[in-house]
Amino acid sequence: MAEPIVATYGQDEDDWVITVSGHGKELTARAPGIIAARDRTDQLVEQLGPSARSATVVHLLNGSALEFTEMYMKARLTRSEPSADEGKPAAARAPQSKSERRLKAKLTTDIGDALATRTPAAAPEPAVAPVATAPATPAAVAEAGAPTA
Repeated sequence: MAEPIVATYGQDEDDWVITVSGHGKELTARAPGIIAARDRTDQLVEQLGPSARSATVVHLLNGSALEFTEMYMKARLTRSEPSADEGKPAAARAPQSKSERRLKAKLTTDIGDALATRTPAAAPEPAVAPVATAPATPAAVAEAGAPTA
């Protein structure tokens, strides 16, 4: 079984101190927040060598994996959201020029038209053809040759 790598986190005023130990080595770094510290841990693990990349990394805050997970998830869930266009590729941002707006409007209209004129798929044929049945009358039973009571 592979030796786990232990990443220990500690807070030093506004910075986080990370110590990664495993595979006979110990590396230390600092980061401005717990999210950055977690990212920096991945970089330190890679510095341990190729075999470390597939090893299990145990993240500890004050000796507790649960405490680290709680702090990390809280930071991830409460961080401020970027602005609407921040981080989006240029194609996904709102068009700036009049010609870009016109092109986007035409594309949107074309897509809407295609959806509106799409014909629904035909219903699939049943696997077994339905059999017409009629209520049994004494005359129909006699004609079929079935015994009557």
